[in-house]
Amino acid sequence: MSYLPNTDAERAKMLAAIGVNNIKDLFVHIPQEVQDAADFSSLTDSLDDMTLQRKLISMSSNAADLNSNACFLGAGIYDHYIPPVVGAVCNRSEFYTAYTPYQPEVSQGVLQSIYEFQSLITRLTGMDVSNASMYDGATALAEAVIMSCDLTKRRTVVLPANLHPSLRSVVETYLEPLGISIRTAAQNPVTGVTEIDTLTEDDACIVLQQPNFHGVIEDLGAAVAAAKLVGAQTVVSVDPMSLGILETPGALGVDIVVGEGQGLGCFPAFGGPLLGLFACKKEYIRRIPGRIVGGSVDTSGRRAYTMTLRTREQDIRRDTATSNICTNQALFALAATVYLSVMGTQGFKQASTLCLQKSHYLAARLADAGLPQRFSGPFFKEFVITCPAPVVDINKALLEKKMIGGLPLPDAPNDMLVCVTEQRTKEELDSFVDVLASFVKGEVA
Repeated sequence: MSYLPNTDAERAKMLAAIGVNNIKDLFVHIPQEVQDAADFSSLTDSLDDMTLQRKLISMSSNAADLNSNACFLGAGIYDHYIPPVVGAVCNRSEFYTAYTPYQPEVSQGVLQSIYEFQSLITRLTGMDVSNASMYDGATALAEAVIMSCDLTKRRTVVLPANLHPSLRSVVETYLEPLGISIRTAAQNPVTGVTEIDTLTEDDACIVLQQPNFHGVIEDLGAAVAAAKLVGAQTVVSVDPMSLGILETPGALGVDIVVGEGQGLGCFPAFGGPLLGLFACKKEYIRRIPGRIVGGSVDTSGRRAYTMTLRTREQDIRRDTATSNICTNQALFALAATVYLSVMGTQGFKQASTLCLQKSHYLAARLADAGLPQRFSGPFFKEFVITCPAPVVDINKALLEKKMIGGLPLPDAPNDMLVCVTEQRTKEELDSFVDVLASFVKGEVA
């Protein structure tokens, strides 16, 4: 906060009201040795507002922000275009300052926005029903796996080897105390797709990421067919931007669809907060986590909205509740709603198509420069290349050229996960190739 309205007299009055003489009295519970260990010698004297603003602006100019750097980093958080109207609507005080509705029928505007969000997510995923959003894509996936175990009465789940490490970590954290075991489906080393021929009648579900962590597009239809043979379910964590051109999971028979909705009108913002998507078949609606808003009419016959299912009501059920998720990301769900509404079917498809075309252009240019893809499977907007030097060194060179490089893979420091969104220009793509080509030619030590 850059402006503090309290006067010295008002501060003294507040301190007197709580029975202390000064601010330091509020910290007497902190051991003195801890207080003495604090070193404030590097702090300068207080600055006037004009000087302070100039200093902060100068310091921030050293940051590699997305306004001045072309971003090729993805891996779950993406630099997609956000129409100005998203901020104009979300920053309205009735939305920006509101919390998730606990006296829901009073909050008709918020309820309508959530209802529209659910409608758009079901249309986007091809599923029957969507909830009113989750905390993020990782917790949404964990909740989906638990829901699948509950529905099938089985205690083993199959995770792909090419699942995002963060998603896997959260799922493992959720499942360990529940006693649910995890098996891993192998990744084809050539194509990069998941091998799905290892399902058994003990498995509750097979999880796929679409596209997977390495950017390769999975065969969801084959996974659904394999799961049905053993009575298991299919859970898919999808990049919603890919659904502008790919077949919907619902049309392919997937049981539960989750995803990270940050790319739908939300800034990357240092990796959070995020927006979890959750949709499923209608027959599972009573086991869905979170809450659902429904449309109805009031006593005068006017259109009205109401909280139809509320998991918070299950607080007293403790371990018999379907989920401990009891709130939602209403503001970011609103951002996604505005984004999808403004983009429309054609605009959203165009954005997805540009991601596809530009990423394939870059992949072809890199291959010509001696930087082949690690996997041969089809990809949407991300792909892995094998570099002639450690990715961290290449990324330093890219940053000097005002470019944020791709992600070094945890298991292969010379492999880079490259992301290309609709925001990248041809000049940026060509400059990216030039920097990496200099490493291939040995021009960079």
